[in-house]
Amino acid sequence: MKKMFLKLLLLCLWRLNGVFGESVMEGDSVSLNSPLTEMKNDDVIQWRFGDENTVIAEINATADRITVYDDVLDGRFRDRLKLDNQTGSLTITDTTTEHEGDYELRINSEIKRFSIAVYSVSGVYVMEGESVSLNSDLTEMKDDDVIQWRFGYENTLIAEINKRADRITVYDDVLDGRFRDRLKLDNQTGSLTITDTTTEHEGDYKLQINSEIKRFILIVFGLESVMKGDSVSLNSDLTEMKDDGVIQWRFGEENTVIAEINVTADRITVYDDVLDGRFRDRLKLDNQTGSLTITNITTEHEGVYQLLINREIKCFILFVIDEVKSVSVKEGDSVTLNSDLTEMKDGDVIQWRFGDENTVIAVINKPNDRITVHDDVLDGRFRDRLKLDNQTGSLTITNTTTEHDGDYKLLMFPGRLSSKVFRVSVYDSVHCCGPTEAVIRLVLSALVGVATVIIVVYEIRSRRAEQDQAHIHTSGSIEI
Repeated sequence: MKKMFLKLLLLCLWRLNGVFGESVMEGDSVSLNSPLTEMKNDDVIQWRFGDENTVIAEINATADRITVYDDVLDGRFRDRLKLDNQTGSLTITDTTTEHEGDYELRINSEIKRFSIAVYSVSGVYVMEGESVSLNSDLTEMKDDDVIQWRFGYENTLIAEINKRADRITVYDDVLDGRFRDRLKLDNQTGSLTITDTTTEHEGDYKLQINSEIKRFILIVFGLESVMKGDSVSLNSDLTEMKDDGVIQWRFGEENTVIAEINVTADRITVYDDVLDGRFRDRLKLDNQTGSLTITNITTEHEGVYQLLINREIKCFILFVIDEVKSVSVKEGDSVTLNSDLTEMKDGDVIQWRFGDENTVIAVINKPNDRITVHDDVLDGRFRDRLKLDNQTGSLTITNTTTEHDGDYKLLMFPGRLSSKVFRVSVYDSVHCCGPTEAVIRLVLSALVGVATVIIVVYEIRSRRAEQDQAHIHTSGSIEI
């Protein structure tokens, strides 16, 4: 599940630059699909790779010949290429970073281009607005070390340390200033921290230490959570679409198109009958901004949504909550909200949110090896009161006050999409903590009252009986 989810998230960082992009984890297979459903008798198909356009496979229907040139380019494709003799599609198995690059499909005189990115490292996940560190794995740089950090497919230099020249440089004004005031370099290890991340920082980072290269995939995404039966809006962040704008919404592991707007063609389409009709009569598109609203949500709608705006992609993870657990605590005491995990896995991310505004108050990010407590949010009501269990992700709130009364959401991903809601009621010595306990206390009070009345009545009757007995005894005595 985790690997499948990561593959899905890899699609979220792909920028479409006039080619058909494919992302694949090293060791997996990838298929480059031709637009044909069936080849004609006179078709000639040729697959080429790299800057030199080396022919790696071809089908000549006229000559009834299929050829795979898997020994070219030092044999990097040996025993890895498979051609579909019906459609001409090409599959590359057991991929390595050597198979990364540009592929060209020639069908007779037509040309279609593909680009493959092969990733040999796990993704680094971060929520929009959070900070993330990309670690060099060095304990200390040497005196003659040169470290360079580059970003994106154009390999733009964003930061470097040159020990020989005793120089540290951050190029945070490149790429339209998207990294301005956000980059921090560790001068001991060369590790890079990006603060206040946005989806513009999502992508491919390369760390070059002298002649060695290490790669990172940074995935920045938004999280949305909604109660079962409610509605949710996934915002495009556009104020208005352009005249030539094209917006497309996709869902799930197979990237199924569920809605799109084509301004040029003046067309708005909602595909609510796909995926067994789970979106039927539930999708609403804003024709000004392209934002998508899903109504009457069920657990079938939980998952990853992709928004394609022309050549940019934005990702959302939607959690659907179908149960609320009530928890009561006396003011001044502590309360623990349990994740029900025995141990978090290496790739897990846990996020705790509070209140109607879904304010993030605590995060455990295992891939980044980071635990963060945002105890200064909401006027500091949680300051010095939050404790996270780094094994299970459970959250403890100490010295509670009525300000801590409310809904707490636990969101867990990516290996397992899971969510919980705890409704915490904080009560003092005068007021009860919640309706259930209030009823119990009211009943107990009533029972105590009834018992008191019974005791008083019994006491009165007992005294009267004693008085009557005394009167009878006095009346029956004989004086001498």
